[in-house]
Amino acid sequence: MIFSLNELVHWLGLTVFEIWINLVSLTIFTILLALKLDENYFLGYSGWWIVFSPLFIADGLNTYFCAIIFIRMHMEGMIKVGILRALWSLISLLLIFVFEYLLCKKLSGQSNLEYSEVLSPVFVLQLVAVRACQLH
Repeated sequence: MIFSLNELVHWLGLTVFEIWINLVSLTIFTILLALKLDENYFLGYSGWWIVFSPLFIADGLNTYFCAIIFIRMHMEGMIKVGILRALWSLISLLLIFVFEYLLCKKLSGQSNLEYSEVLSPVFVLQLVAVRACQLH
């Protein structure tokens, strides 16, 4: 079953622009990951940080976009809805950023964390998302 765009926007709590930013960053990330894994393309540089940079940039752009939406909703008088949307977006963006950061540190050898510790923000995000689905 393929979900429609309206269903994805409603269930994920993201706008079409945010979904587009994430898809573009994931595409660039996938290309850089293939280059990194094939013949060590980034030899001599901190290759994992370069590979993960599109995801970090997308997180920053989405955070900026969420701040703009919050300000617009506040100016239009939709304060409660704006606060709830901003909280949901910022919590999910923070958890995704922490996961990407910990994974990048683990893959670069800068951290001795176990993979279960690296994946813990994803587990928390799943719990929060399941709870949000139960409320709707």
